[in-house]
Amino acid sequence: MTSTSPNPSPNPSPNPSPNTSPNTSPDTSPAETSPAGTSETNSFQVDLRGLVDLLSHHLYSSPRVYVRELLQNAVDAVTARHAHEPGAQIRIRLSASGGRVSIEDSGIGLTAAEAHSLLATIGRSSKRGGDRDMEVRGLETTRQEFLGQFGIGLLACFVVARQIRVITRSARDPQAAPVEWLATDDGSYTVRELPHEARPEPGTTVFLEARPGAEEWTVPAKVEQLARDYGSLLPYDITFDDGEGGAPRPVTDRPAVWDRPYPNPAARRVALAGHCAQLFGFTPLDSIDLDLPVAGVRGVAYVLPEPTSPAHRAGHRVHLKGMLLTDQADNLLPDWAFFVRAVLDTDTLRPTASRENLYDDETLAAVREALGARVRSWLTELAASEPERLDAFLSVHHLGVKSLARHDAELLGLMLPWLPFETSDGSMSLEEFAAAHTEIHFTRTVEEFRQIAPIAAAHGLGVINAGYTYDADLLALLPTVRPDLKVAELDAGAVTERLDPVPSSAELALAAFLSTARTRLEPQGCDVVLRAFQPVSVPALYLDDRQARQERDRSAALESADSLWSGILGALRGSAPRARLVLNHNNPLIRRIATLPDETLTGTAVESLYGQALLMSQRPLRPADSTLLNRAFLGLLEWATHPADTQEDQK
Repeated sequence: MTSTSPNPSPNPSPNPSPNTSPNTSPDTSPAETSPAGTSETNSFQVDLRGLVDLLSHHLYSSPRVYVRELLQNAVDAVTARHAHEPGAQIRIRLSASGGRVSIEDSGIGLTAAEAHSLLATIGRSSKRGGDRDMEVRGLETTRQEFLGQFGIGLLACFVVARQIRVITRSARDPQAAPVEWLATDDGSYTVRELPHEARPEPGTTVFLEARPGAEEWTVPAKVEQLARDYGSLLPYDITFDDGEGGAPRPVTDRPAVWDRPYPNPAARRVALAGHCAQLFGFTPLDSIDLDLPVAGVRGVAYVLPEPTSPAHRAGHRVHLKGMLLTDQADNLLPDWAFFVRAVLDTDTLRPTASRENLYDDETLAAVREALGARVRSWLTELAASEPERLDAFLSVHHLGVKSLARHDAELLGLMLPWLPFETSDGSMSLEEFAAAHTEIHFTRTVEEFRQIAPIAAAHGLGVINAGYTYDADLLALLPTVRPDLKVAELDAGAVTERLDPVPSSAELALAAFLSTARTRLEPQGCDVVLRAFQPVSVPALYLDDRQARQERDRSAALESADSLWSGILGALRGSAPRARLVLNHNNPLIRRIATLPDETLTGTAVESLYGQALLMSQRPLRPADSTLLNRAFLGLLEWATHPADTQEDQK
């Protein structure tokens, strides 16, 4: 074979001779054939190195895709052969040993002219003036044709190979001689015809020789693992030979696990669980069939056995006509279905140019919605017929169901008996809680709930902790499915009304104490009220609501605002209720403080009670609150260490 010429200038003449192919010299037409055993020297007008760079650095994420491209070329060739000659024998055999990889198929094969056209077909689509995005879109269009797909698949092998050799014979033209197409990574190639005995039957064999530094991708074990990963669901029997003399091993494993017959549902469930453990590394809580015949989608979704964040985007495995497209598809299912990992095969969804993800178009959007509906139907079926399995699922993934129920009133009504909430009566479903409380209050923070829950439980006030993800949204929707229920955010007035009032005579006797307390806390924007409530161990309770917090924020902003904003903020002053410090008359400490003879000590004690109640509520402290806490703490220390001196100073 003669040597080939290097890549020419990237700016070829725009008007080649009418009888000249874009990838041949002017005196050689691709329709012409050279004598068997001789080669043609070609000076093609395609920047092969640029194309390989485009494929390896801008199109494909990893060199591993070369195995997929080899398999895809073989499958496409066999499919074309079967369409041309339905009775033809089907054979695809992948081999690897000694740094070399080969794949042989009994497909449609190529003629010499088609071999010449490989690079020309790609080249016409890749000339986009250096615009990489345009070049990628051009390749995407080109690979929809057989020659374009075959050629791009071959060039993808250059990410690991320094030389590609193709021996092929066309099934369309029985008289055509076998052809050898040889390309190297320096940007040159040759084509020659071979004697008929070089390949007696139609088909193609591709040989790759690893480039320095890429040997790890041609190790037999690696090649076999990649072939199984990509091609286990391909529609033809594919075998692998590691060159050690043993029998070729099957690569494909059909039908898919979810399509196989089983003696009973339990056996199928066990088989799917084993498949999930092998594929994803976990034993699923359950499995959900994803069967959309109209959309050409068939597969299964596995329910994760452990809680996961709603923000986590799971990677799903998608096969396109049996070939693995991606194991990181994050746009296949709705965002709320974060509790499953799916694997499916499709023949309708559109791949991206790299064939490593799904193109997010209207078809995918429709499929995504239909798959989401299938997951929802599974939940409905569990609620109706298998409550034990549903309970096990919700104990782990109630967040996912709550997320879905926010947008689906029907599902919310269905899940009411099952969804758990933290309430003042303990952890229970909304259905159970609503049976005991027709008026439901909720807090927006966990801290506020923790402070009020024991008091609410002791006085029959129904409070739900809506500080967790989605709970506030669901409670807002509750009246739409249960119109008889009244749902409102907890406010200080509602709590105070439920607490037992102190007898008028007792409150009148403590009027001076209450006046001192209110005076001390006036700068904090806090009222003081006296009530009797349980538990007795709680001396004081700090209560406020959203309106009170907004009013405090407005007042704080007003103090530091300029004249313009002072006027605006002043105009916003409203009659919002203030925060309240509720003193527990049942608590012995409160009764002792109320009878202290020294007004200053009483004020310091009240400030301490305010600070302790504020800390128990776990709300953020304002600068004024921090100052008050420090003053009260130091004041109590002064009284504890020098009570006589302090009293003398006050005189």
